[in-house]
Amino acid sequence: MLLYAGYLLNRYLLHWPLPALLTSYLGDLAAMPVMLSLALAAQRRFVAHSRTFVFPNTWLIAAWVYVSLWFEGILPYFSTTAVADPFDAVAYAVGTVAFRLWLNKPALVKE
Repeated sequence: MLLYAGYLLNRYLLHWPLPALLTSYLGDLAAMPVMLSLALAAQRRFVAHSRTFVFPNTWLIAAWVYVSLWFEGILPYFSTTAVADPFDAVAYAVGTVAFRLWLNKPALVKE
């Protein structure tokens, strides 16, 4: 999240030149960890009532498929600003894997 915040700071305030690969796909790469972290927090708070709840792999795959289909398959037909880019789906997949490896962990419970 800090990397994405730094990217936004640069985009709107600093305006330092960044590599095209970074400016094109960083938002898509960070999208899934941000969305899944918020969904996990909501799930723990309102549904599971357990700080040890983690998303099963099938839920993560379903989230990736849903986001990829919506933003890369359906939305470009209804929006003039949305563009279908298959590499965005790859960036969503990498972000989902990063969430799975580093963020989808049980919360530390103090005893």
